[in-house]
Amino acid sequence: MKAPLIAVISVGIAAAAPAVASSARSPNDDKANEPAPAGARAGIDPQQPIGTVMINTAQKKTDIRHQRLVRRYLKLRNRANRLIAKRDGRRAPRRVSTAKQEQWSNHALRRQIRLLRKRIRNVRADLRDKRAGLTPAVRATLNSIAACESGGNPRAIGGGGAYRGKYQFSFGTWASVGGKGDPAAASEREQDRRAAMLLIRGGRGHWPVCG
Repeated sequence: MKAPLIAVISVGIAAAAPAVASSARSPNDDKANEPAPAGARAGIDPQQPIGTVMINTAQKKTDIRHQRLVRRYLKLRNRANRLIAKRDGRRAPRRVSTAKQEQWSNHALRRQIRLLRKRIRNVRADLRDKRAGLTPAVRATLNSIAACESGGNPRAIGGGGAYRGKYQFSFGTWASVGGKGDPAAASEREQDRRAAMLLIRGGRGHWPVCG
């Protein structure tokens, strides 16, 4: 009777073995056999959107550049307003702190900045003329002298090289009113200023023939 009992037990163990082996498998074994996404194989996190960070960074740089141009425009505009008020003898205008230029393109802002810089240079030149005493009356007198001395040519050279420029300055006279270098090489506007200073200081006698 012992032999049949042993056979039954052996059959039971053999039948239970597949069940044990089946229960030992991981629930993720099927997923492990699935092909990996293309992005994961390339080292890219498939959960992150592709290209979003690059687009945002470029837009942020554009916005920063635009705001910098707006600030530069406002700074130059306020400077120009102050200089114009000083030139014209008016009270300084109210400072501009807000601008419709926020809506302008970067190209438009750059163009206006260039124009403002040119305007500032011109107004500063006007202020130097004013300090030199180059009033309309003085300018009219100087035009008459220049027409006689050189025909109004700022590059004219006479007297064997001794007299130079629009007002035929000698080197010594030019230096006496703050001029440097060759009078004929200076800009016409600077020659006008130096001549105005000379006229105010000593009258028309500095030009004995044309004065």
